Amino acid sequence: MSSNQHPMLNVAVKAARAAGAIINRAALDVEAVRISQKQTNDFVTEIDHAAENAIIETLLTAYPDHGIWAEESGREHGKASSDHVWVIDPLDGTTNFIHGFPVYCVSIALLVRGRVEQAVIYDPTRNDLFTATRGRGAYLNDRRLRVSKRTQLKESLVSTGFPFRPGDNFNIYLRMMSDVMKRTAGLRRPGAAALDLAYVAAGYTEGFFETGLSPWDVAAGSLLVTEAGGLIGNFTGEADFLEQRECVAGNPKVYGQLVAILGKYSKFASAGEKADLRQNTPNLVEPSLQPGTQIDDGPVSDD
Repeated sequence: MSSNQHPMLNVAVKAARAAGAIINRAALDVEAVRISQKQTNDFVTEIDHAAENAIIETLLTAYPDHGIWAEESGREHGKASSDHVWVIDPLDGTTNFIHGFPVYCVSIALLVRGRVEQAVIYDPTRNDLFTATRGRGAYLNDRRLRVSKRTQLKESLVSTGFPFRPGDNFNIYLRMMSDVMKRTAGLRRPGAAALDLAYVAAGYTEGFFETGLSPWDVAAGSLLVTEAGGLIGNFTGEADFLEQRECVAGNPKVYGQLVAILGKYSKFASAGEKADLRQNTPNLVEPSLQPGTQIDDGPVSDD
Protein backbone atom coordinates (compact mmCIF):
# COMPACT_ATOMS: atom_id res chain seq x y z
CA MET A 1 0.00 0.00 0.00
CA SER A 2 1.30 3.44 -0.90
CA SER A 3 2.83 5.39 1.99
CA ASN A 4 1.21 8.64 0.82
CA GLN A 5 -2.30 7.30 1.25
CA HIS A 6 -5.20 9.73 0.86
CA PRO A 7 -6.45 10.96 4.28
CA MET A 8 -10.00 9.80 3.59
CA LEU A 9 -8.72 6.36 2.60
CA ASN A 10 -6.78 6.22 5.88
CA VAL A 11 -10.01 6.77 7.79
CA ALA A 12 -11.81 4.14 5.72
CA VAL A 13 -9.03 1.64 6.46
CA LYS A 14 -9.33 2.40 10.19
CA ALA A 15 -13.10 1.81 9.97
CA ALA A 16 -12.70 -1.43 8.03
CA ARG A 17 -10.17 -2.81 10.50
CA ALA A 18 -12.43 -1.92 13.44
CA ALA A 19 -15.27 -3.84 11.78
CA GLY A 20 -12.92 -6.72 10.98
CA ALA A 21 -11.89 -7.01 14.62
CA ILE A 22 -15.56 -7.35 15.62
CA ILE A 23 -16.10 -10.01 12.96
CA ASN A 24 -12.99 -11.97 13.93
CA ARG A 25 -13.95 -12.03 17.61
CA ALA A 26 -17.42 -13.29 16.72
CA ALA A 27 -15.99 -15.93 14.37
CA LEU A 28 -14.33 -17.63 17.35
CA ASP A 29 -17.79 -18.73 18.51
CA VAL A 30 -20.05 -18.26 15.52
CA GLU A 31 -22.75 -20.54 16.94
CA ALA A 32 -23.36 -17.98 19.68
CA VAL A 33 -24.12 -15.21 17.16
CA ARG A 34 -27.77 -14.11 17.03
CA ILE A 35 -29.21 -14.42 13.54
CA SER A 36 -32.40 -13.06 12.01
CA GLN A 37 -33.85 -13.48 8.53
CA LYS A 38 -34.70 -10.49 6.34
CA GLN A 39 -36.33 -12.71 3.72
CA THR A 40 -35.91 -16.25 2.45
CA ASN A 41 -32.18 -17.14 2.37
CA ASP A 42 -31.29 -13.55 3.30
CA PHE A 43 -29.76 -13.32 6.78
CA VAL A 44 -28.50 -10.58 9.07
CA THR A 45 -26.66 -11.02 12.34
CA GLU A 46 -25.90 -8.88 15.37
CA ILE A 47 -22.35 -8.78 13.96
CA ASP A 48 -23.53 -7.07 10.75
CA HIS A 49 -25.10 -4.36 12.91
CA ALA A 50 -22.15 -4.04 15.30
CA ALA A 51 -19.64 -3.85 12.44
CA GLU A 52 -21.76 -1.28 10.60
CA ASN A 53 -22.07 0.87 13.72
CA ALA A 54 -18.30 0.79 14.24
CA ILE A 55 -17.71 1.86 10.63
CA ILE A 56 -20.24 4.68 10.77
CA GLU A 57 -18.89 5.98 14.09
CA THR A 58 -15.33 6.03 12.74
CA LEU A 59 -16.30 7.76 9.50
CA LEU A 60 -18.59 10.39 11.03
CA THR A 61 -16.12 11.19 13.82
CA ALA A 62 -13.65 12.19 11.11
CA TYR A 63 -16.18 13.61 8.63
CA PRO A 64 -19.41 14.64 10.41
CA ASP A 65 -20.73 16.44 7.32
CA HIS A 66 -20.52 13.36 5.08
CA GLY A 67 -23.47 11.17 4.12
CA ILE A 68 -23.86 7.47 4.85
CA TRP A 69 -25.50 4.78 2.69
CA ALA A 70 -25.23 1.49 4.53
CA GLU A 71 -26.69 -1.95 3.91
CA GLU A 72 -28.46 -2.37 7.25
CA SER A 73 -29.33 1.21 8.23
CA GLY A 74 -29.82 2.78 4.81
CA ARG A 75 -29.39 6.56 4.83
CA GLU A 76 -30.47 7.32 8.39
CA HIS A 77 -26.98 8.47 9.47
CA GLY A 78 -24.86 11.39 8.32
CA LYS A 79 -25.80 14.41 6.23
CA ALA A 80 -28.23 13.37 3.51
CA SER A 81 -27.44 16.34 1.24
CA SER A 82 -23.66 15.89 1.26
CA ASP A 83 -21.69 15.45 -1.97
CA HIS A 84 -19.57 12.92 -0.06
CA VAL A 85 -21.41 9.66 0.66
CA TRP A 86 -19.88 6.55 2.23
CA VAL A 87 -21.33 3.31 0.84
CA ILE A 88 -20.95 0.49 3.36
CA ASP A 89 -21.38 -3.27 3.44
CA PRO A 90 -20.24 -4.23 6.95
CA LEU A 91 -20.19 -7.98 6.27
CA ASP A 92 -20.48 -9.12 2.67
CA GLY A 93 -20.94 -12.88 2.77
CA THR A 94 -23.10 -13.15 5.89
CA THR A 95 -24.35 -16.62 4.94
CA ASN A 96 -20.75 -17.81 4.67
CA PHE A 97 -19.94 -16.22 8.03
CA ILE A 98 -22.76 -17.87 9.97
CA HIS A 99 -21.65 -21.26 8.66
CA GLY A 100 -18.01 -20.67 9.53
CA PHE A 101 -17.08 -20.68 5.84
CA PRO A 102 -14.17 -18.20 5.74
CA VAL A 103 -15.09 -16.15 2.66
CA TYR A 104 -16.49 -12.76 3.67
CA CYS A 105 -15.31 -9.17 3.89
CA VAL A 106 -15.93 -5.56 4.84
CA SER A 107 -16.57 -3.17 1.95
CA ILE A 108 -16.40 0.64 2.17
CA ALA A 109 -16.47 3.13 -0.70
CA LEU A 110 -16.65 6.91 -0.87
CA LEU A 111 -18.85 8.46 -3.54
CA VAL A 112 -18.07 12.08 -4.39
CA ARG A 113 -20.93 13.55 -6.42
CA GLY A 114 -21.91 10.02 -7.41
CA ARG A 115 -18.46 8.78 -8.48
CA VAL A 116 -16.42 6.28 -6.47
CA GLU A 117 -13.20 7.99 -5.33
CA GLN A 118 -11.96 5.81 -2.44
CA ALA A 119 -12.34 2.09 -1.80
CA VAL A 120 -11.46 -0.43 0.90
CA ILE A 121 -12.25 -4.13 0.95
CA TYR A 122 -10.94 -5.95 4.02
CA ASP A 123 -10.86 -9.73 4.41
CA PRO A 124 -10.48 -10.23 8.17
CA THR A 125 -9.87 -13.99 7.92
CA ARG A 126 -6.66 -13.45 5.90
CA ASN A 127 -5.85 -9.90 7.00
CA ASP A 128 -5.97 -8.94 3.32
CA LEU A 129 -6.50 -5.22 2.83
CA PHE A 130 -7.48 -4.10 -0.68
CA THR A 131 -7.41 -0.32 -1.22
CA ALA A 132 -7.78 2.12 -4.08
CA THR A 133 -7.86 5.86 -4.64
CA ARG A 134 -9.00 7.14 -8.02
CA GLY A 135 -5.94 7.88 -10.15
CA ARG A 136 -3.49 6.36 -7.65
CA GLY A 137 -3.83 2.64 -8.36
CA ALA A 138 -5.11 -0.35 -6.42
CA TYR A 139 -3.19 -2.23 -3.74
CA LEU A 140 -3.32 -5.44 -1.74
CA ASN A 141 -1.45 -4.61 1.47
CA ASP A 142 1.87 -3.27 0.07
CA ARG A 143 1.57 -4.76 -3.41
CA ARG A 144 0.34 -2.81 -6.44
CA LEU A 145 -2.42 -4.73 -8.20
CA ARG A 146 -2.85 -5.44 -11.89
CA VAL A 147 -5.54 -7.54 -13.51
CA SER A 148 -4.63 -10.86 -15.08
CA LYS A 149 -2.92 -10.86 -18.47
CA ARG A 150 -4.84 -13.87 -19.81
CA THR A 151 -6.67 -12.98 -22.99
CA GLN A 152 -8.66 -16.11 -23.81
CA LEU A 153 -11.89 -16.92 -21.98
CA LYS A 154 -11.10 -20.64 -22.37
CA GLU A 155 -8.03 -20.10 -20.14
CA SER A 156 -9.88 -17.97 -17.61
CA LEU A 157 -11.32 -18.49 -14.14
CA VAL A 158 -14.60 -16.60 -13.70
CA SER A 159 -16.60 -16.04 -10.52
CA THR A 160 -20.32 -15.47 -10.13
CA GLY A 161 -23.16 -15.56 -7.63
CA PHE A 162 -26.15 -17.88 -7.76
CA PRO A 163 -29.74 -16.61 -7.41
CA PHE A 164 -31.29 -17.35 -4.05
CA ARG A 165 -34.14 -14.91 -3.40
CA PRO A 166 -37.88 -15.50 -3.95
CA GLY A 167 -38.71 -14.47 -7.50
CA ASP A 168 -35.23 -15.11 -8.88
CA ASN A 169 -35.43 -16.95 -12.19
CA PHE A 170 -33.28 -20.05 -11.89
CA ASN A 171 -33.84 -21.18 -15.47
CA ILE A 172 -32.40 -18.04 -16.98
CA TYR A 173 -29.47 -18.06 -14.56
CA LEU A 174 -28.70 -21.67 -15.37
CA ARG A 175 -28.61 -20.75 -19.06
CA MET A 176 -26.38 -17.80 -18.33
CA MET A 177 -23.98 -19.91 -16.29
CA SER A 178 -23.99 -22.64 -18.92
CA ASP A 179 -23.14 -20.13 -21.65
CA VAL A 180 -20.16 -18.88 -19.63
CA MET A 181 -19.04 -22.13 -18.00
CA LYS A 182 -18.52 -24.13 -21.17
CA ARG A 183 -16.23 -21.41 -22.53
CA THR A 184 -13.99 -21.03 -19.44
CA ALA A 185 -11.35 -22.94 -17.48
CA GLY A 186 -13.72 -22.87 -14.52
CA LEU A 187 -16.63 -21.09 -12.83
CA ARG A 188 -16.55 -20.29 -9.10
CA ARG A 189 -19.20 -19.13 -6.59
CA PRO A 190 -17.36 -17.91 -3.45
CA GLY A 191 -20.35 -16.06 -1.97
CA ALA A 192 -19.11 -12.49 -1.41
CA ALA A 193 -19.39 -10.22 -4.45
CA ALA A 194 -17.13 -7.49 -3.04
CA LEU A 195 -14.33 -10.01 -2.56
CA ASP A 196 -15.00 -11.44 -6.04
CA LEU A 197 -14.30 -8.00 -7.51
CA ALA A 198 -11.17 -7.58 -5.39
CA TYR A 199 -9.95 -10.91 -6.76
CA VAL A 200 -10.48 -9.70 -10.33
CA ALA A 201 -8.37 -6.65 -9.49
CA ALA A 202 -5.68 -8.89 -7.99
CA GLY A 203 -5.62 -11.15 -11.06
CA TYR A 204 -6.75 -14.21 -9.11
CA THR A 205 -9.70 -14.49 -11.49
CA GLU A 206 -10.11 -13.09 -14.98
CA GLY A 207 -13.77 -12.10 -14.69
CA PHE A 208 -16.94 -11.85 -12.62
CA PHE A 209 -20.66 -11.50 -13.32
CA GLU A 210 -23.80 -11.42 -11.20
CA THR A 211 -27.32 -10.00 -11.09
CA GLY A 212 -29.34 -8.67 -8.16
CA LEU A 213 -26.46 -6.80 -6.56
CA SER A 214 -26.84 -3.57 -4.59
CA PRO A 215 -24.50 -0.55 -4.70
CA TRP A 216 -22.82 -1.52 -1.41
CA ASP A 217 -21.91 -4.90 -2.92
CA VAL A 218 -20.02 -3.43 -5.88
CA ALA A 219 -19.03 0.20 -5.20
CA ALA A 220 -15.62 -0.43 -3.60
CA GLY A 221 -14.80 -3.36 -5.85
CA SER A 222 -15.54 -1.35 -8.98
CA LEU A 223 -12.78 1.15 -8.20
CA LEU A 224 -10.33 -1.63 -7.36
CA VAL A 225 -10.99 -3.23 -10.74
CA THR A 226 -10.59 -0.07 -12.80
CA GLU A 227 -7.52 1.13 -10.87
CA ALA A 228 -5.95 -2.29 -11.50
CA GLY A 229 -6.48 -1.88 -15.25
CA GLY A 230 -9.76 -3.78 -15.61
CA LEU A 231 -13.24 -2.88 -16.82
CA ILE A 232 -16.63 -3.06 -15.12
CA GLY A 233 -20.15 -2.35 -16.31
CA ASN A 234 -23.58 -3.82 -16.88
CA PHE A 235 -24.20 -6.82 -19.11
CA THR A 236 -24.34 -4.66 -22.24
CA GLY A 237 -20.99 -3.07 -21.40
CA GLU A 238 -22.24 0.32 -20.21
CA ALA A 239 -20.15 1.79 -17.38
CA ASP A 240 -23.14 3.29 -15.52
CA PHE A 241 -24.02 0.10 -13.65
CA LEU A 242 -23.95 0.92 -9.93
CA GLU A 243 -27.72 0.87 -9.35
CA GLN A 244 -28.71 -1.37 -12.27
CA ARG A 245 -28.47 -4.69 -10.39
CA GLU A 246 -26.35 -6.40 -13.02
CA CYS A 247 -22.57 -6.38 -13.08
CA VAL A 248 -19.77 -7.83 -15.18
CA ALA A 249 -16.07 -7.17 -14.60
CA GLY A 250 -12.78 -8.46 -15.90
CA ASN A 251 -9.49 -7.70 -17.51
CA PRO A 252 -10.10 -5.83 -20.79
CA LYS A 253 -9.95 -8.84 -23.11
CA VAL A 254 -12.06 -11.16 -20.96
CA TYR A 255 -14.53 -8.38 -20.13
CA GLY A 256 -15.30 -7.94 -23.82
CA GLN A 257 -15.86 -11.67 -24.27
CA LEU A 258 -18.16 -11.83 -21.22
CA VAL A 259 -20.22 -8.87 -22.45
CA ALA A 260 -20.63 -10.60 -25.81
CA ILE A 261 -22.09 -13.64 -24.02
CA LEU A 262 -24.13 -11.89 -21.32
CA GLY A 263 -25.54 -8.97 -23.31
CA LYS A 264 -28.70 -10.84 -24.32
CA TYR A 265 -29.50 -11.48 -20.63
CA SER A 266 -29.43 -7.77 -19.76
CA LYS A 267 -32.62 -5.90 -18.98
CA PHE A 268 -31.23 -3.37 -21.46
CA ALA A 269 -30.95 -5.93 -24.26
CA SER A 270 -32.67 -5.22 -27.57
CA ALA A 271 -36.20 -6.45 -28.20
CA GLY A 272 -34.89 -9.03 -30.68
CA GLU A 273 -32.41 -10.44 -28.19
CA LYS A 274 -35.12 -10.70 -25.53
CA ALA A 275 -37.45 -12.45 -27.96
CA ASP A 276 -34.76 -15.03 -28.75
CA LEU A 277 -34.14 -15.55 -25.07
CA ARG A 278 -37.85 -16.04 -24.30
CA GLN A 279 -38.14 -18.56 -27.12
CA ASN A 280 -35.23 -20.61 -25.79
CA THR A 281 -35.83 -20.30 -22.05
CA PRO A 282 -38.88 -21.91 -20.43
CA ASN A 283 -40.64 -20.03 -17.63
CA LEU A 284 -38.70 -16.84 -18.26
CA VAL A 285 -39.76 -13.97 -16.03
CA GLU A 286 -38.85 -10.54 -17.35
CA PRO A 287 -36.82 -8.36 -14.94
CA SER A 288 -39.12 -5.80 -13.31
CA LEU A 289 -36.52 -3.05 -12.96
CA GLN A 290 -36.58 -0.83 -16.03
CA PRO A 291 -33.89 1.58 -17.21
CA GLY A 292 -33.81 4.66 -14.99
CA THR A 293 -35.58 2.99 -12.09
CA GLN A 294 -33.89 3.56 -8.72
CA ILE A 295 -33.60 0.72 -6.27
CA ASP A 296 -34.88 1.05 -2.72
CA ASP A 297 -32.42 2.35 -0.13
CA GLY A 298 -33.62 -0.22 2.42
CA PRO A 299 -31.83 -3.38 3.41
CA VAL A 300 -31.00 -5.80 0.62
CA SER A 301 -28.23 -8.34 0.95
CA ASP A 302 -26.05 -10.18 -1.49
CA ASP A 303 -25.46 -13.12 0.83
